[in-house]
Amino acid sequence: MQIKGNTFIVTGGASGLGLATVKLLVERGANVALFDLNEERAAEVAKELGSNVFAPSGSIDVTSEDIVKKAIEETVAKFGKLAGVVNCGGVATAARTARAGGKSSGTMTMDMMDFTLKVNTLGTFNVSKQVAQTIAKQEPFTEDGERGVIINTASVAYQDGQTGQVAYAASKGAVASMTLPMARDLAPIGIRVMTIAPGIFETNMTAVMNEAAKAKIIKDAIFPLRMGKSPEFALLASHIIENGMLNGEVIRIDGASRLGKL
Repeated sequence: MQIKGNTFIVTGGASGLGLATVKLLVERGANVALFDLNEERAAEVAKELGSNVFAPSGSIDVTSEDIVKKAIEETVAKFGKLAGVVNCGGVATAARTARAGGKSSGTMTMDMMDFTLKVNTLGTFNVSKQVAQTIAKQEPFTEDGERGVIINTASVAYQDGQTGQVAYAASKGAVASMTLPMARDLAPIGIRVMTIAPGIFETNMTAVMNEAAKAKIIKDAIFPLRMGKSPEFALLASHIIENGMLNGEVIRIDGASRLGKL
């Protein structure tokens, strides 16, 4: 599938991995609809990047069926045919399951678990499903019958979850596990489904970490011995869009790191 001239949605597109993806897709000639909870920042990014970037009205909560449906409808009205989505929107939470002596402070609560699963797992599914339903009504782009591509974002935590990452690892593990069955579900429609599992990247989530914590994480990488950069994630996402044989798989992008317990 070509990037140039086609329209893609990027969730979490106002910052971090999502913003880098928006910028690269626009640079390569795509139209991009930027879905983000931060309505003001999304509008700013759209204004900065020009007419090929569109921020639907309102704050886009990926867990809301109605809000996502309306945002997709606005996107199609703005640009026409939809080619796919890169789901980058998500949250990170950290708390232990239990502590010595039965102390409750700093432990995972049901509310935290529910929130993490709702945003990362249900939000990803909600957007993917609604994008797929929209694309299914369209004519194919290629002679192979390809109608679109869905790229979801997991994390290496789905395999290497660290201390305090029960909720986060579970939510991202679910995203990774959805990849193959969703690809099989959508194959008759001509929609590919892939998942990217980033290691430790320089994003708003890691920006709040102190240098000691960053050093502990970076030491688990083999090469390069550093955090990943958002444009590197965007490069992988763009390649997945263009390479029609990539389907039903989870790709780690992590400098060969295998995270320790921290």
